[in-house]
Amino acid sequence: MNRFFSGTVIAIALMLTAAPAAAKTIGYADAMRILVTSCGEDIQKYCKDVRLGDGRIRNCLAANADKVSAMCKRDYAQAYIHLQERFAAQESAGKICAADAKRLCPGTVRGKGYVLQCLLNKRNLSRACSQIITDAGYR
Repeated sequence: MNRFFSGTVIAIALMLTAAPAAAKTIGYADAMRILVTSCGEDIQKYCKDVRLGDGRIRNCLAANADKVSAMCKRDYAQAYIHLQERFAAQESAGKICAADAKRLCPGTVRGKGYVLQCLLNKRNLSRACSQIITDAGYR
């Protein structure tokens, strides 16, 4: 594993273990904007013939890590962390909001996002449920 990605993994692990309760998450579109802004020149310089998809750009940046700008490395790592926080929030939303769903949405059919839609229409969610719904990117 090269230094760029081993350093990124260490940074991610440290930040995830010390993550604040109100995680700042981002979606794919925001992550792409960050990477275009921060890594666009590096991608153009070192990866211009690389096709998108299947991690090819990531692999190209990793292969050229010793030449990639510090800003690209930093922002790439941050975008990755924020996406992972969003995925974690999506995974845990059902469990964290279970009591709210039972209390506020009794009788709502489970599946197809019906419970989530019910919760999104409620104003008196618990703080934890409200935060996880935000962090998951559902609102």
